[in-house]
Amino acid sequence: MNAPEWLKPGIYGAVIGAALVGVVGFTWGGWVTGGTANDRAMAMSRDDVVASMVPVCLDMARSDPSRADKMATIRAASTYQRRDALMEAGWATMPGTDAPDRDIAQACLSALEL
Repeated sequence: MNAPEWLKPGIYGAVIGAALVGVVGFTWGGWVTGGTANDRAMAMSRDDVVASMVPVCLDMARSDPSRADKMATIRAASTYQRRDALMEAGWATMPGTDAPDRDIAQACLSALEL
């Protein structure tokens, strides 16, 4: 089949336009693939869970009978070891879990305002 000569510029324009729209959409338009959208959604949900657990951590810290000793231990630890000290205090171990959570411990540590 022979295409008419007037059809070629239209086809070339459509192909180049589609490629240009794709490039502009993914670089400046905010378009993302399904995998990237899933990764972002998982990160956002994890952040929301951590944020919702900080009040539980703070409540555990307030109601702990040996709070003063544990706070002194956390304050005495170096800056990069304070999260581990808070985890050892048990305040980052949420009810129903066996192990402390590092992200919750970090968020709780910043909320404690040492």
